[in-house]
Parts: sequence; C-alpha cells; structure tokens
Amino acid sequence: MPLFTKGDVTINYEETGSGFPLLLTPGGGLNSMLSNWPGQVFNAMEEFKNDFRCITMDQRNANGGQSTGPIPVDDPWGAFADDQLGLMDHLGIDQFFFMGYCIGGPFALKLMERAPQRVAAGILCQPVGHNAAFPDSMYDSGHDLWGPELLKNRSDLNMETIVAYLDGLYRKESADFVYSVSRDFVRSCQTPMLVMPDNTPSHSYEAAIEVIELAPNAESTLYPWKEEQDILTHTINQVRDYLKAHQPAK
Repeated sequence: MPLFTKGDVTINYEETGSGFPLLLTPGGGLNSMLSNWPGQVFNAMEEFKNDFRCITMDQRNANGGQSTGPIPVDDPWGAFADDQLGLMDHLGIDQFFFMGYCIGGPFALKLMERAPQRVAAGILCQPVGHNAAFPDSMYDSGHDLWGPELLKNRSDLNMETIVAYLDGLYRKESADFVYSVSRDFVRSCQTPMLVMPDNTPSHSYEAAIEVIELAPNAESTLYPWKEEQDILTHTINQVRDYLKAHQPAK
C-alpha cells in the first residue's frame, strides 16, 4: 500500500474504483485504520467501489496502522483534517465526498469547517459525540487503551502528552456535543450531510440528532438501520443515492 509523506507526517492509504472521489474512514476511535473495514457494519470500500473512486487511510498514530506523526496537542482535530486534506492534495483531488464512521463523524464536521469548498457532501455513519450517560467513553478508551499501546512504540512520547492530547480532543471545546466543532458552526454549515444515527456509549444518539436538527442541509437515515438486513440494504442504497444526487456537475 502506498505511503504519502508531508513534513513529519506519513500517511498510509489505499484506493479502489473510479469516479468522483469518496474519502472513507472506518471506525475504531483513535485506532481508525484501513484494516478495520472487514469489521465494520458494512464495508463501504467494497459497497461503493463501482460507483466512486474510494480512498481510505490509516489515521495518524493508529495502533497497528502505518500512519505516523507528532501528537498535536494544540489542534488535534485540525491535524486530522490537515492529514486528510494533505492526502487529497497529494492525489490531485480538489472536491470530494467524505464518509466517516464513528470518530469519522467529528472528522467530517471538521473538514466541512476547514475546507467547505472542497467537501461536496458528507456521510456521518454512527458518529461519536457526547453521551450524557457515558460522558467519558471516548476519553477513557484513549487513556486506557490507545495511549498505553502507542507509548510502547514511541520513546519520544509520555503519558503527560497523551493526557493533554485527549483533553484537547474530548474535554475542551464542544465537549458536550460532537467534540470537533461548535454548535454555532453546525448551525451555519451549508454542506449537505446525511447522518446515520447509532446508540452506544460512544456513538451518541443525542448528539447525532442534535446535528440533524441544527444543520440546515442535514438529512437522516432511518433509525435503527443496521440490525435488520433489509433495512441495512435500503440504507446502503440511500447513501449511494444521496452521494450521486450531490455530485458536482462536470
């Protein structure tokens, strides 16, 4: 699989299919990486490869992945967006669709904030967000699982840096919402988005519904959508049709 390097960041990625570009990130929290696709509720790389140019990547510092870089304490969500935009630049892609599972929900919203002219439409699949019943679900996963594993292979880091990074991700701005952007931004965001709500400690139903209510061009799939095969099939087709309907004219 090819590697892309920009400064002190290296990104591992792969692509398949042809057509309008669709950047996809699987779930896995801070361990979001391309090898996670077989374990997702459906494999979007396989589902959409006949419709779009599907591109996926290991996120920076995902344990088990090949993408590496500094721990950006001051702008953690912005750094992910910069990695994703940097990959698109490397591939010569201007406009693209973005579909993010799990932590990819905040990724999508940060991309819409940072580069609204480049994201033609976004799909937020099982997006993470603040869950009042489990407020530290994402933080605890990073602190107890992701961080200690990363430190085994990174002598340049320490737990103090990990904690500061996790604080920046989950305990500062928009800690009671979707983490990466504010409610004011979502109210103003004109990018079309389709939200696929879930309801787990990390996949906050309440945050997903609030995004749908606030964003002027947001739509929702059915909920629940993933438990019954016929509804899942319908939802996959809905995603495909939504993206095709928002593909920019040539």
